[in-house]
Amino acid sequence: MSTFDPDNRPLILEAGRADHQYWIDLWRYRELFFILAWRDVAVRYKQTVIGVVWAFVRPFMTMVVFTVVFGSLAKLPSEGSAPYAVMVFAGLLPWTLFGSVLSEASISVIGSANLITKVYFPRLVVPLSTVVVALIDFLVSLAILAGLMLWYGLVPGWQILLLPVFVLLALMAAIGPAIWAASLIVKYRDFRFIIPFVTQIGLYVSPVGFSSKVVPEHWQMLYSINPMVGVIDGFRWCILGGDSPIYWPGFLVSLVVIAVMLVWGAHAFRRSERAFADII
Repeated sequence: MSTFDPDNRPLILEAGRADHQYWIDLWRYRELFFILAWRDVAVRYKQTVIGVVWAFVRPFMTMVVFTVVFGSLAKLPSEGSAPYAVMVFAGLLPWTLFGSVLSEASISVIGSANLITKVYFPRLVVPLSTVVVALIDFLVSLAILAGLMLWYGLVPGWQILLLPVFVLLALMAAIGPAIWAASLIVKYRDFRFIIPFVTQIGLYVSPVGFSSKVVPEHWQMLYSINPMVGVIDGFRWCILGGDSPIYWPGFLVSLVVIAVMLVWGAHAFRRSERAFADII
């Protein structure tokens, strides 16, 4: 028996073939990825009052609150000579990207129940497609950071060229737990209410509103088990340069945790997705 794949080439159906060629199929269904991504973008901004302006308002107001609470009231130090507002926003950017991917991808599978129960395709396409919306919001927020740096007269160094690397790391840090949570939510629907709570707690325990340098040195390695510590430090290093050096041993710990979570999340998702159509 045969059918046709998105590239209009015959796809032979045989036992175990989907497992053996899963990652090849994931590439073949790239057109579906773009369709789902465009759908998510359209749904996000269709019939909204302020539309894309919300992507400005939310991070800007969070930055103001953190700057007042941690900078003015708690008197926590900034990174070198950098203004506290710039330091906060440089940490808020990767966290917002992380949180958006985690929140949207984790509920994406149950949100596409009608599609999943009708046709075959690598289910991983669904949570991965939500990354596009988060990236659009990230680029909008990046414009605020550029405005802040212009206001304070800050000029980034050569490190800014490495910023895309840390954007990729932020996405990888989010995708691992997001796809694991997506597979879990299919079976346990109430788990979706835990994700916003975890995201909110993570905002305050990660070095977003403060510098990771305020953590005592003997706790730095343990603190870096939070993978966003290394990512946020990397963002600040790219933007502030020498004023915000990276703690490299801790950064390597964060990289290992990101890799482990990504592999573990993909394995958990692949193991569960065969039953999605039956459970969902």
